[in-house]
Amino acid sequence: MSDWDVIVIGAGGAGLAAAVSAAEQGSRVAILESEKEIGGSTQLSAGMFTAAATSVQQALGVEDSPEQFFQHYMDLNQWRLRPGLIKRFCEASGPTLEWLIGLGVEFPAKFSTNAHDPGLMQAGVEAVWRGHVPKDQGYGLVSVLNQQRLQKGVDLFLDNRVEDLIVQDGRVRGIRMGGESIEASSVIVASGGFAHDSHLRRLYYPETLEAGEDLFIVAAAGSRGDHIRFGESANAALAGHGQGLLMVTSYIQRLHHWQSGFPPRSRIYVNQSGDRFMNEDIPYAVSPGIVRDNGGNVWNVFDEKARLALPEGYAHWNKERVAEDAAAGRMLMAQSLEELAAKMHVPPDRLAAAVARWNEQLPNGEDPDFLRQTSLRNKGDDRPLDAIEQAPFYAARTCPAELVCTHTGLAIDAEARVRDVRGAVIRGLYAAGEAGGGVLGNRYVGGGNSIANALTMGRIAGLSAALDTAAS
Repeated sequence: MSDWDVIVIGAGGAGLAAAVSAAEQGSRVAILESEKEIGGSTQLSAGMFTAAATSVQQALGVEDSPEQFFQHYMDLNQWRLRPGLIKRFCEASGPTLEWLIGLGVEFPAKFSTNAHDPGLMQAGVEAVWRGHVPKDQGYGLVSVLNQQRLQKGVDLFLDNRVEDLIVQDGRVRGIRMGGESIEASSVIVASGGFAHDSHLRRLYYPETLEAGEDLFIVAAAGSRGDHIRFGESANAALAGHGQGLLMVTSYIQRLHHWQSGFPPRSRIYVNQSGDRFMNEDIPYAVSPGIVRDNGGNVWNVFDEKARLALPEGYAHWNKERVAEDAAAGRMLMAQSLEELAAKMHVPPDRLAAAVARWNEQLPNGEDPDFLRQTSLRNKGDDRPLDAIEQAPFYAARTCPAELVCTHTGLAIDAEARVRDVRGAVIRGLYAAGEAGGGVLGNRYVGGGNSIANALTMGRIAGLSAALDTAAS
């Protein structure tokens, strides 16, 4: 007889939520984590959690409902997701956030203008604000869940990478690790995505190849695609092929925004025709598609005044680093727009026209073409933008290059049960987070999408596994 009813693979947000939820129902639970610390990608994140009909929204007078959330989620993803699964996710996101509050996570009932300020903010492209930023961000989420793990007596084994599943008669009955077999009534796969495995990226997210040398990864080091290997052993279906979140960034950035910093506010994105083609502040959920429509590689153009205005304390977007890169030739620099256009290989008259139109409009709070001033106001930013006119001028190569998460995972149903290639439920096997495919779709809904998926579906997986244990 095994010491555990439920084995959870992975101690990130999804795994911790699953383990605590199963333990709350009386299951004996163990977590096996491949890395030397807990937290996964959740701990590295801002912790923003997108949810509808919450007490935080209610306290701020924001009217919302799971039905509105569902409609928005499905429409944005062009209804390419399974409606039943997404309906369950949207309905359970609010209760999961309330569950977290009950455990001790603090989500302040105040409006926030950025993902590093706890409170309620506009997470993505939704009309209703659903982005709940917790105190202490992703670290705060992980800390509270880990405290609950300790209180509930959930065993944790770090630096223990699971090798395979035990599958007998079509049912998962445990795991194999270190040459040994460990039995359990249920196994929950919450091992993260595959961002750090180049072979799996090539197979399941080939768009990452387009970034070339500019690609950088902000997912946790344990995101090596173990769930794909487990799925093969259980004959599981996969969902979410070719999908993930590649954020638009300039080549100079190599870390999370709160470490790398942010590009100048007064900047213009220019395509290979020399034209400005987008609102530079639209949500990152939708900006990669616009950049790809314009050739995939574009230019971030700004001037000396913008460089000098960059704040201190960041690793990459600071005035010294930009100057160093320009001097080394990694970033384009010129004393005139005509000279810069030649280095960019774009028509000089088109670039000059784009900058002139900016200078006529944006410093005066007008942008009839792309409505950037509206996007800034939604973020609580009413400061005027500067003209782009002070030499030297700069251009930074920019494309979808910051790999945040991958979406190809084990196909799950509304109870987080893994399905096989015929669509039948694989008994004893559950998945959540990036390892559970079908919730994160072809269009990332906005800040908080992946965290809400991890914790909501992790909680559902834990509850389902506990019920399975009780019934067996």
